Amino acid sequence: MGNGTNAGGETKTAPVHQHGPAGGKAGVVIASTRAAAGVYKDETGPVISDWLTEHGFETLPAVVVPDGDAVGAAIRALLMLDPAVIITSGGTGLSADDRTPEVTLPLLDREVPGIMEAIRRAGAAKTPLAAISRGYAGAAGTTFIVNLPGSPHGVMDGLTVLDPVIGHVCEQLAGGHGH
Repeated sequence: MGNGTNAGGETKTAPVHQHGPAGGKAGVVIASTRAAAGVYKDETGPVISDWLTEHGFETLPAVVVPDGDAVGAAIRALLMLDPAVIITSGGTGLSADDRTPEVTLPLLDREVPGIMEAIRRAGAAKTPLAAISRGYAGAAGTTFIVNLPGSPHGVMDGLTVLDPVIGHVCEQLAGGHGH
């Protein structure tokens, strides 16, 4: 849509669309047993939080928890705050305690498999290890949840995929019907 002039000679301006709903809350859950124990500093939480803030979300402080059931508890706690988006990082591999997908799936009302297919495809262009990421993306009520890998590069690949669609996803989940 462009700018134009209406019948009265007044200039009209096309609406500006933002990537994310300004003021919508967003949560971040980092699944890392070692980062939760203070063995090393989490590197993915700040990247995700900055990205969410840049996209107009009111980003809640990242929650860093050990791999496994604590991830599900953290997601459920965030869902009580009715965020538009929850992004997790970590726990999507094949180690015994990589259980982020298993604790996420029961919380989803509807899966959005195309998002994860696109994220794995973007990562596979850089490393064959992207193929073993087992994350999910989907809706829990009006909240969009997506599981990203635990590596900073995997997170960046995922955010690149989400960049052009996150606003539309949130708009639809909030009841909008734009296409």
